[in-house]
Amino acid sequence: MLVCLVMLVLQVGGWVVLNQIYGAKYASFRHMKLEGLRLQRLSVPFVHMIHASRAAQRLPLLMFKLQRSVQKLYGMRNSGEKTMLFLAEMVGYGYMMAAGGALISLMMGGDATGLVLGLGLGILVPIALVKDLHGKVQKRDQQILMELPELLSKIMLLVGAGETVQRALLHCVERKGADTVHPLYRELRQTVGEWESGYSFQQAFEHLSKRCGIQEMTVFTTTVLLNMRRGGSDFVMALRELSQTLWNKRTSISRTRGEQASSKLVFPMALILLTVIVLVGAPALMMMNM
Repeated sequence: MLVCLVMLVLQVGGWVVLNQIYGAKYASFRHMKLEGLRLQRLSVPFVHMIHASRAAQRLPLLMFKLQRSVQKLYGMRNSGEKTMLFLAEMVGYGYMMAAGGALISLMMGGDATGLVLGLGLGILVPIALVKDLHGKVQKRDQQILMELPELLSKIMLLVGAGETVQRALLHCVERKGADTVHPLYRELRQTVGEWESGYSFQQAFEHLSKRCGIQEMTVFTTTVLLNMRRGGSDFVMALRELSQTLWNKRTSISRTRGEQASSKLVFPMALILLTVIVLVGAPALMMMNM
């Protein structure tokens, strides 16, 4: 019981002290916009813990993967600080789970079960946050891959009708509207904004490829940049070949999604079958016992 009390006091007191000392230094992390975070207001002590432990130098592979995922979801700007904020969220949940376990152990009269449970959740919850982040990235990449063949088909029609590539892209973005939340058109709107603000078309397209971070988008941007100078039938032919490849990729993704949906239905169907067996078999067993 004494161990649990000391642990709880150290955790709560340590957070309060660190928040008072480093609150001004890391105040910007409290106001940074990052969707899905729940502990951002409490993040200052955890950010200091990460800096003090030199986690970025000790775990470079983890930091690289997290930062790449954060860049895809939240953009390239301030990606280092956003990654640090996400890490602080992970540490914060682990910290709270451990403190909650210590509190439960105190309420149970010093039983170590609550403490063990809290420490276990303190490890599992941050891992679940990382898996959720990577799941969101995978969903975003699939959304881009599913929409890219349709975009390419529209571009081919417009270019075949006499439009330039820039005008064709601008027309596709305008047709979707500024309110769309689709990741592909969100990135395209940023690309249009870049070349309208002074970047060359080539630079804007290269930035588009880096932001999307998927191989198919890299192939798309490379094909457009290499063949747009030729124009005419050569350009349309190159886009048509790429379109066929992307449509095949979309079919593969649709098939995979269907298989995943079918596998998710196995447990509910098994539960329903068990319920039906119980409902049908229980009256028969009761009659046999009578």
